[in-house]
Amino acid sequence: MKRIGILFFALILISFISSGQKGPNILWITIEDTSPQFIGCYENKDASTPIIDRLAGEGVRFTNAFSTGTVCSPSRSTIITGVRTYKMGTGNHRSNYSIPSTIHGFPFYMQQQGYYVTNNAKTDYNVGNVKAFIQEAWHESSAKAGWWNRKPGQPFFSVFNFNESHQSRTMTNSYSWYLKNVWEQLPTGDRIGEDAFEMPPIYRDSPEMRKHFARVYNSIKLTDNRIGELLEKLDKDNLRDSTIIFFYADHGEGEPRGKTNGINYGYRVPFIIWFPEMYKHLSPWGTSGVVTDELVDFEDLAPTLISLAGGTIPDYLKGRVLIGENRSKKVDHLILSADRSDNGIDMVRSITDGKYMYSRNFMPFIPQQRYIRYMEISEIVNQMRADWKADLLNPLQKSIFEARPAEFLFDIENDLWETKNLVDNPKYIKVLAKMRKQLDQQIMEARDVMFLPEYEIAMISKTGTPYEFRMDKTQYPLESIYAAASLSGKRGAGIAEKQIQLLKSKNKIIRYWAIVGLRSQMPETLKPFQNEIEQAMNDVYPPVAVVASAIVLQEFQNPKAESSLKRFCLDENNDIVLLAINLLMYMNDKQSFVETIRATYEQPNRNYNVQAGCMDFLGSLALVPNDFEHKN
Repeated sequence: MKRIGILFFALILISFISSGQKGPNILWITIEDTSPQFIGCYENKDASTPIIDRLAGEGVRFTNAFSTGTVCSPSRSTIITGVRTYKMGTGNHRSNYSIPSTIHGFPFYMQQQGYYVTNNAKTDYNVGNVKAFIQEAWHESSAKAGWWNRKPGQPFFSVFNFNESHQSRTMTNSYSWYLKNVWEQLPTGDRIGEDAFEMPPIYRDSPEMRKHFARVYNSIKLTDNRIGELLEKLDKDNLRDSTIIFFYADHGEGEPRGKTNGINYGYRVPFIIWFPEMYKHLSPWGTSGVVTDELVDFEDLAPTLISLAGGTIPDYLKGRVLIGENRSKKVDHLILSADRSDNGIDMVRSITDGKYMYSRNFMPFIPQQRYIRYMEISEIVNQMRADWKADLLNPLQKSIFEARPAEFLFDIENDLWETKNLVDNPKYIKVLAKMRKQLDQQIMEARDVMFLPEYEIAMISKTGTPYEFRMDKTQYPLESIYAAASLSGKRGAGIAEKQIQLLKSKNKIIRYWAIVGLRSQMPETLKPFQNEIEQAMNDVYPPVAVVASAIVLQEFQNPKAESSLKRFCLDENNDIVLLAINLLMYMNDKQSFVETIRATYEQPNRNYNVQAGCMDFLGSLALVPNDFEHKN
C-alpha cells in the first residue's frame, strides 16, 4: 500500500514537471473582522469551523500572527504594498494619499515571474490613483476573478475574500438583514443558538447581548461553509496537490473593543498555512497540525510571496521571508499601529512579543468605543450604551466608554480578554521599560510619518508623498516632534508646564502635539495656564487653534472659543472640520452647536467622514435616528 502511495505521488510530480509550471500555485483565503478566539482550532469548543480546523490540522497554525492595523483599509494597504502604514502615510482609514511611483502592489513582481495573479474581489487600498494601482497589480480583480483563466501550465496566485464574517454581518446591518442573509443561509443543523457559547467578560451577559453576539458565531460558521465550497472547486480542478493555501483574517474581531482599537483584540488574527505533499519541504515548522508561536505580521506577506514566486525582493520591503530557502531570521517583537477609522480620529502605537501587548495611546481622552457612525448604527452598540446609562455594566465593561490611560500593558498569554492593565503593577516595571524603549526606537527608525496631523498629510500629498517627506530631517524633525508627542496623555503640573513651553515652538507640529497633550490634562492642572492656552486659539496653524479652542471652551467657558469652534466647523477644509467635530463630541456641553453641525452636514463638498461625524454628534444628543448607512 505504501509503494502504491509513493508511485501515485511520483506520477503527480512527473505530470506537474511535464506541464512546464515553475513554482507552486498559491491560494489566499482572507476572511474579515475575526479574532482567533472565535475559531474552533484556536481552542473555542463553542465554534463550528470544521473546514478551517481541518486546514489547521493538516497544516501549520500560528498563535502569534498580527495585522499591522485594526481596520480594513490600513491593514490591506500594508498587505498589498508590503510597507507599513506609518511609513507610507496610509494609516488613516479610507484615505487616498500619494505613494511613490516606485512602489507597486506585490503581485506586480509575481507577474514578472510568470504568475497569473487574481483578486476576488476586495481591494480597499489607501493609495492615490487607486484604479491604476489595482490594474497594474492584478491580471484580474473582480467578483469573477480566479485561477481558471490562466494559460495551461501557468502558476497562479489567487486571492478570495469572504465577507460573511464582516462587521456588517455580525453587528451593523439590521437584525432582520442578518436573519435573511446569514441565519437563513445556514442549514438548520449548522445554526448556533444564543445560549450555546460562553460570553466574553468584556460584554454584559444578558439575553439582549447574547442575541446580538450569536451573530458572530453564525457568521463565522457561514464563512467556514463558503471556504469549503471554494476548496471543493480547487479539488475538482485537481489543483490541491500543487497549491499552498494561506488562511487569515484582515484584522481582529469586529465587535466593540476589537476592530479599530490598538490592543490585542484588534490586532491578533487567525493565520494558517497548508502545504501539499509536493511542497512540504518548504515549511520550516513541519506540517500536519503543527502549532507555532513565531511572530508574524502583514509586513511579511509581500516578501514571502515574491520569494515563493522566485522573484527579487525590492529594497523598500523590510518584512521577513517566512518560507523556503531564503527564510529570514525570527524577530522577538513587532510594532503595530492604529489611526483614524472612518470619522473617529485616534493614534495608537503598540509593541508585542507574543506574551505582552504594550500600547501607547496618544489621544487617550478619546475612549475605546469612540464615536464612529458605522458602529453607532448597530443594535449591539446601542444596547451597550443603554446598559451603560442604566448603570448595568461592571467597571471593566464600562471602561470602553471612558477615557483611556496613556498606556496599556496586557499579559495576552494569560489574560486573553485584556481585563487587567499592568502599567502600574510594580512586578512588570522591567517589561514596561523594555517595551517603551523598543517602541521609541522603532518609531524613530521608521520615521513614523503619522505623527503629522491628517491635515498636513493631505497638504504634502498635493505635491509629493508622505513616504518620501518623512525622510527629510529638516522638514520633518521627528526627534523633536516625537519628544512633544511622547508627553501626550501623561498628566501632572510638571508635564503641563513642558507642554506650555512647547506651545512657543517655531515648529507647528510640535505646537500641535503640545496642545493635543494639554487636552488630556485634568482641569485643575490647566487652570494656571489659562492665558497661554487662550492665546493658542490664535495660532496660525489651524489644527493648533482648533484644539486650543476646544480646551478653552471646555475648561474656561470662554464665549470666544465657542465662536471659534463654530467657525472651524464650517471651514472649507474637511480635515479641520472633522478635527473640530471629534473634539466637540467628547465635551460636556455641546447643545449650542446643534444648528452649526446641521449646517455643516448640509454644506456642499462634505466628505463621508464629516457627514458621519455630524450624524454622530447629533446622535450623541439623541437628535437623529441611527439610520445612516455605509458599506464598510
